[in-house]
Amino acid sequence: MRALRLVVLVAPLACGAACGAAAPQAGVTVIADPGVTAELDGREAIFYAIDLADGRHYAWALERADEPHTPYSTFKIPNLLIALETGVAGSVDDLRQRDPERRPAEPWWSEAWREDQTLAQAFRRSTVWYFRDLALEVGGPRYREMLRAFDYGNAMAPDDNDTLWLIGPLAISPREQAEFIVRLVQGELPLRPENVMALEEVSLLEARDGCRLHGKTGSGPVDGGDMDGPFEGWLVGWVDCAGTAPVAYALFVRGPSYASIAQFRGGMARSFLRRVGAWPDASE
Repeated sequence: MRALRLVVLVAPLACGAACGAAAPQAGVTVIADPGVTAELDGREAIFYAIDLADGRHYAWALERADEPHTPYSTFKIPNLLIALETGVAGSVDDLRQRDPERRPAEPWWSEAWREDQTLAQAFRRSTVWYFRDLALEVGGPRYREMLRAFDYGNAMAPDDNDTLWLIGPLAISPREQAEFIVRLVQGELPLRPENVMALEEVSLLEARDGCRLHGKTGSGPVDGGDMDGPFEGWLVGWVDCAGTAPVAYALFVRGPSYASIAQFRGGMARSFLRRVGAWPDASE
């Protein structure tokens, strides 16, 4: 049993059969630590986690766990898998050259985004142009087929669309994000093992004290607004610790600017994961 911190069991589970084998019978454990509010410092946050060891679900802002949101670059998790499964990418070492006329650099692009790069680099750097190129080659029909098989959000993928995860119409809730990760790590998706292993390699964020944190960030301006305005974003993934089953998690946040959420997501996700006993204390 994991050591829990300041939580209380409440609320019947609402997701029904969609939660699969990981669904708890008693309900969702709501994180009720008043220290979370201080950590958020005015930001909004929705957190959802599923412990595969005992099937427990945990949440912060449970009443908002089923709100659908644009996935932004967290979609690179299924996108990378779909590219490998369809053969659009032969491996994570596939090198692509950016066409500056087709994909002109925006003022906010990092220098790394402007480079030619492999699929692995594009995933870790969250390089948008690389995955937009992949999207046009995958195409709407194959996206819809794979996303339905994944049971990923609303699975909406129009034809000839390379921004479906950036401005819609694709949408997914925090609970759905965590449930998708459960199906992924439990081997329930129609994926070749070598492609899942490739994702495990490129998604590793941190390893310490026998635990490995996997995840992918994503963000964009609220309601498609100005790049200098309010921002929302995610960190979605799983924790794998030696001797126990993984914990899938999804964190969605909003703040007054990109800077207010960029680094915050990683620290806040770890903080929530520590509260449910899934990540080592900073002092350990």
